Amino acid sequence: MKIGFIFAGQGAQKVGMGKELYDNYTVAKAVYDSVKLDYDVKQLCFEGPEDMLNDTAYAQSAILTTSLAIASVVSSYGITPDYVAGLSLGEYSALAYAGAFSYKDAAYITRQRGQLMANALPAGTSGMAAVLNLDETLIQDVCEQLTNQGELCQIANYNCPGQIVITGTSKAMELAVPLLMEKGARRVIPLNVSGAFHSSLLKEAGSKLREVLETIEMEKPKLPVVYNVSGQESETPLMDLLEQQIQSSVRFSQSISYMIDQGVTTFIEIGPGSTLKGFVRKINRDVNVYSVEDVASLEAMIKEVKPNE
Repeated sequence: MKIGFIFAGQGAQKVGMGKELYDNYTVAKAVYDSVKLDYDVKQLCFEGPEDMLNDTAYAQSAILTTSLAIASVVSSYGITPDYVAGLSLGEYSALAYAGAFSYKDAAYITRQRGQLMANALPAGTSGMAAVLNLDETLIQDVCEQLTNQGELCQIANYNCPGQIVITGTSKAMELAVPLLMEKGARRVIPLNVSGAFHSSLLKEAGSKLREVLETIEMEKPKLPVVYNVSGQESETPLMDLLEQQIQSSVRFSQSISYMIDQGVTTFIEIGPGSTLKGFVRKINRDVNVYSVEDVASLEAMIKEVKPNE
């Protein structure tokens, strides 16, 4: 049996995340206690306030710390992955777990990345929207039409069949709704985000992120990592991939399909929530998928997944 760990992205955060595992597992406690940032990560994760936890500037490092704490507990049962991947922010959790950089450095990077993304674009000038039940080629047609009219519109996330996220200027998001509905979209849902993440509007943020990454000691990951930018493994230098990732489409659906093609039959979502579990089920119903975020979900997963020999 081949296992893939898939790490949660931004939006999964919730007050109280990780607290139960922190209280019950020394390995989870060790992860939280090792992270030192300019705010109290444990307090924010466990107690809030919610508005601060939902702020991109803080959410990313908080989710990453929680995800790595959860992964440490799963690994303590001898359950380890053959492949790792993550949704946007989750890619940093995957890379840290795979040994590309330390957990402490990963928390620092995602704190900086969160601040860069939160402040990258003037408030109200750009946004994102989820498009439900419309073929990606038709969505791409609308994006190109609007971009040609001077309003940048791009695909941000290939989440799963039937759910693609678009990103761009606020005007593009507004104009896209009737065009996408005309082509047959079931719904177009504006997302509560501070800007057009994963668009070329974040090119400058990507350059600034690279400056942060240049201060970090990085190593070749010890596990196969499936990257957002390509939806597969890559020999491209990690710094280049991460600079691109902030301004490029997240190919999550393609990443899951790639891992399945490599023989992965079991996916374990690591982090708060179960969003990725839902995506995987829409991508391929023949694989096993579990979410782990607390003691109950951990125990339910362990009953069915045996450690890799």
